[in-house]
Amino acid sequence: MNGASREALAAARERLDALTDNTSVDAAKLAEELAAVTALLQREVSLRRVLTDPSQAGEAKAELAGRLLRGQVGGETVDLISGMVRSRWSQSRDLVDSVEELANTADLTAAQRSGDLDDVEDELFRFGRIVASDKELRAALTNRSASVAAKSELLRSLLGGKARPTTERVVVRLVTQPRGRSLEAGLESLSKLAAERRDRMVAVVTSAVPLSDQQKQRLGAALAKIYGRPMHLNLDVDPTVLGGISVRVGDEVINGTIAERLDEATRRMAG
Repeated sequence: MNGASREALAAARERLDALTDNTSVDAAKLAEELAAVTALLQREVSLRRVLTDPSQAGEAKAELAGRLLRGQVGGETVDLISGMVRSRWSQSRDLVDSVEELANTADLTAAQRSGDLDDVEDELFRFGRIVASDKELRAALTNRSASVAAKSELLRSLLGGKARPTTERVVVRLVTQPRGRSLEAGLESLSKLAAERRDRMVAVVTSAVPLSDQQKQRLGAALAKIYGRPMHLNLDVDPTVLGGISVRVGDEVINGTIAERLDEATRRMAG
C-alpha cells in the first residue's frame, strides 16, 4: 500500500484494537460482520469507488456507509467502516484489503481471548504444509470452477473437529474468497497476523488524572521489561481512584491507588 492507504490502515487497526480490548465486544461476531462487508465491497465495485473517492467529503462517505450497513451489521462494525471511509485511500482495492485484514484480526483476537491463539498459529502452519505437499488437494481448493459450497464442505471434512473454530473460519474465508491471491500467500498473511497478535500484550491503566507522555513511556517500558513483550496501554481516567494507578494485564492486577490502600487500611482496622 502507498502512503495514504498505509496511514488509513494504521488508524483502522488502532480503532479495532481499542474496540476489541473491551471484552464485552464479541470479537468473533465482529469478524463475521467485517467479512460480510469485505464481500460486499469486493462484489460492488462502484460502491467501493464511491467510498474511496478523494473528491467526496469524508463525512458524506461515512453517512453513505452508515445508511447501507445500519440494520445489517452491529453498531461497532458500522463505526469501524465509517471511520475507514472518512480516511483517504490510494486505491479503492486497499479499502477492501484492509477491511478483510480487520476481519481476520478480530477472529484472531477471539482466539486469543479463549487461549487458542498459539494453536491457531500452529494449525495454519501445518495446514499450509499439507497443502504444499498434496497437489490434488491444492488443485481442488483453488479450482475456480468449483462452487463455494463444495470447497467449504471439503475444508470442513479436513478441519471440522480437528482444528480450532477460528482456524476453520479464516481458512474457509481464504479459500472461498481468494480475491486474486494464491492460497500460499493468503496462508502466509494469516500466519503473520497470528504472530503479531500473539506478541501483543495489552495493559488497561486506570489513573485519577491523565498521564503525561513521559509517564506513559516510562510505564510502557517498565511493563515491557516485566512481561518481556511490547505493551500497548489502554488508558482510562477515574477520579474515584484518588491517586496512583491501577494496571490490569490479562487477569493480573497491579493496584497502587490511594483508594485501594484506604480500603486495605479499613479492612485491617475492622479486623
